[in-house]
Amino acid sequence: MASPHLYLVDGSSYIFRAFHRLPPLTNRHGLNVGAVYGYTTMLWKLAESLHKADGPTHLAVILDKSESTFRNALYPEYKAHRPPPPPELVPQFPLIRDATRAFSLPCIEEDGLEADDIIACYSKAAIAAGWQVTIVSSDKDLMQLIEPGLDMLDTMNDRRMGRDYVIEKFGVPPEQLGEVLALMGDAVDNIPGVPGIGPKTASKLIQEFGTVEAVLAAAPDMKPSKMRDNLIAHADAARMSRKLVELVCDAPLPEPLEDLSMKGIPEEPLRAFLEDHGFKSLLSRLSATAQAAAPAAAAAVEARSDDPPIDRSGYETITDEAALDRWIAEASAQGYVALDTETNSVDCVSAILVGISLCTAPGRACYIPLEHGGHDMLSERPDQLAAATVLGKLKPLLEDPATLKIGHNFKFDWVVLDRRGICVAPLDDTLVMSFDLNAGGLASHAMDDLAVEHLDHQPLTYKEVCGAGKKQIPFNEVPLDRATEYAAEDAEITFRLWQRFKPRLAHERVARVYELVDRPLVPVIARMEREGVKVNRDELSRLSAEFSEQIAALEEKICGEAGCKFTIGSPKQLGDILFDKMKLPGGRKGKSGVYSTDVNELERLARDGAPIARLVLDWRQLTKLKTTYTDALQQQINPDTGRVHTTYSLSGAQTGRLSSTDPNLQNIPIRTEIGRRIRDAFIAEEGHVILAADYSQIELRLAAHMADVPELKAAFAEGADIHNITARELFGTVDRDTRGRAKTINFAILYGISRWGLAGRLEVTAEEAQAIIDRYFERFPGISNYIAETLEKARSTGFTTTLFGRKTHFPGLKSKVQHERQGAERAAINAPIQGTSADIIKRAMARMGPALRDADLAGVRMLMQVHDELVFEVPAAEVEQASAVICAVMEGAAEPAIRLSVPLGVEVGTGANWGAAH
Repeated sequence: MASPHLYLVDGSSYIFRAFHRLPPLTNRHGLNVGAVYGYTTMLWKLAESLHKADGPTHLAVILDKSESTFRNALYPEYKAHRPPPPPELVPQFPLIRDATRAFSLPCIEEDGLEADDIIACYSKAAIAAGWQVTIVSSDKDLMQLIEPGLDMLDTMNDRRMGRDYVIEKFGVPPEQLGEVLALMGDAVDNIPGVPGIGPKTASKLIQEFGTVEAVLAAAPDMKPSKMRDNLIAHADAARMSRKLVELVCDAPLPEPLEDLSMKGIPEEPLRAFLEDHGFKSLLSRLSATAQAAAPAAAAAVEARSDDPPIDRSGYETITDEAALDRWIAEASAQGYVALDTETNSVDCVSAILVGISLCTAPGRACYIPLEHGGHDMLSERPDQLAAATVLGKLKPLLEDPATLKIGHNFKFDWVVLDRRGICVAPLDDTLVMSFDLNAGGLASHAMDDLAVEHLDHQPLTYKEVCGAGKKQIPFNEVPLDRATEYAAEDAEITFRLWQRFKPRLAHERVARVYELVDRPLVPVIARMEREGVKVNRDELSRLSAEFSEQIAALEEKICGEAGCKFTIGSPKQLGDILFDKMKLPGGRKGKSGVYSTDVNELERLARDGAPIARLVLDWRQLTKLKTTYTDALQQQINPDTGRVHTTYSLSGAQTGRLSSTDPNLQNIPIRTEIGRRIRDAFIAEEGHVILAADYSQIELRLAAHMADVPELKAAFAEGADIHNITARELFGTVDRDTRGRAKTINFAILYGISRWGLAGRLEVTAEEAQAIIDRYFERFPGISNYIAETLEKARSTGFTTTLFGRKTHFPGLKSKVQHERQGAERAAINAPIQGTSADIIKRAMARMGPALRDADLAGVRMLMQVHDELVFEVPAAEVEQASAVICAVMEGAAEPAIRLSVPLGVEVGTGANWGAAH
């Protein structure tokens, strides 16, 4: 169990930041409450938004109670020059104390001690008790306290500060910082120090002599200088300054450490406080918190009464450097900005960057055109900045680690900007946030749909701006005023969605999967899409020709079986042939009056001895492979890169698995000879090989862990064949037949298969299949318990959860239609296992690049992810070293967040092409 983590908030710094950050604001009683509102917002953000991995178990706000302390007795002029607080702020101090207590957080202050001293006392006590401590402040005096287990957090700059930071800033470690502060003095607190000695000189002296006393002792022997004279003349002032900057660390604690535990943000008394002061936007936020336990769909439109309506007429078109500099400075000072790119194509690898939009607040957005107009002799290029100038100025902002960049489906924008030498980081992605909050059929994650659902706003559509059909124009030909409305609106919608989604991540307990799994993956996937994979055009052409011959032969056989020619690809004609003309049994029509000829129906007919059904299934597979892969891949080769660039979706599969399109890599058959031949066309560049690393039976391993099945866990730990064990348990003997049946059963059970489904796969009766299922659960009761508990939880909550906290919602569990409800139940049984598997391989992908670079393997490129497999292009001379690194990353991907009770196995293969490597 992790040690307690105490957060100590320097309340005074929060109060003054809040006061200067917001314009004057009065509550319904006529009182000034601008600082109260700002302080409440900042404290709320701290209390709920910190990532759980780093976040507090205990928290307290520390305030100054009185102006007079022991330091005033020591030096009456201490802080004498400080101006009094603004008169409009003074009445807000007690209200700020009320705000802290409304959060049910301790608000600690003590006569005779400054807030810094109280923080020091709690810090030392917590460290002595083995706790971790984080001080929320940027005060240099508090940096004296930094030690192993204690750091500081500057929330305004989103920066953690440890020992290295202090050494870099002051030239000395934290334990010597007080010596430096004493020599340099402090004009704000009226600490005299030694005249003429600033931070750099003080640092050099302490680096050389170690302490103030040692410096003063050495002063008479220094070479004659003004500094030497000042050290001698002001020695007493230096000694007194050393006492003034020293923090009290041993005073009794006003409240015990244990009483500072965080209990979450309570609805009461916070609601009463917010209602009393009329903080409507915070009240709506509290309502969203109260709804967090309900399905995400219940929190549809989270009104923010302080946000203005979206008004496209207020957007700014940036056409001069001064305006651009102003926006960059604003975003940098704020520390976060939403952005969106406009291009002439949906292909991010080849698209021309037409413009960039930014948003820093609701109602504050702009568009920076780059490539509008001027594309033929008759068209005029509107006034706009040179792309090189804009990108050169934006690059420091977009790569600044202290400024968060917010986008929607950010991997597209990431590739577009990466191609222009800008590596955007850090980032938040509202599409990924939406998916993590609402995966499983509760909502669309498209930005326009989210705007309607959460903002009650219908955005401009691309069709409205660019037209449709033959009259459609590319975006670079849209007039600047209209382009600004469309592009800047996208950035503002993204910003507003981020405002709503970010707090919900913590409320609805999905911050863990967002921060540890999905957000780090965005630039990784973007980089993979940009890399692409090389394919052999000649091999694809040969396969297409061969498939055409085989398809023609199958068509002749099918029509021969039917006794007439017909369009095999027409479900209606095929159904009429099978069930009306050929009189095959079991035909069933849907609502449209057309017979069903889906794969299940054709497989049933094939099992019942109808050759035409198997022929049609073969025809469908060959036709799909030819059109989807061998023909399409040739057309999808990028002329600039010579490679095929698939598009991965981070929200395509409800369990969290990645899906891909153009081409769909997930659907290439794995176990058939035809599928392997298509994989043969995916090749390595000269001097390289393809390396495929595949998790071995990962879902069965996760099932053994999650269901706590001792027999399976022991088998995996020993490296035994799991299917052999299942065969022996179920059938009493192990041979090729029983092992094959056991393998089918192992996977089918985890997918919640019915007895009818298992009967079809094993070609036995439903009664025999049920007997096998019963025997399986008898031998492995943990699996039975897991299924029962998973379904019970899913029915009560509406969702399932992976080990990393990924939620998958199943509204179909409440369907009154039996087959819909049963389908949802089967999906719910498997979702935690399949979703955890997806989470693990995503973590492996996110860690792979740094691990390869650390091993001096920067030439290894991760190209594809297909289910449980990662595919790389590796220099031939580095295969052995790369294999070891890749295996280590994949095997340890769950840790340290999750410690599995079974090992993860990884199988590696290499070859000149993907087929040979698999």
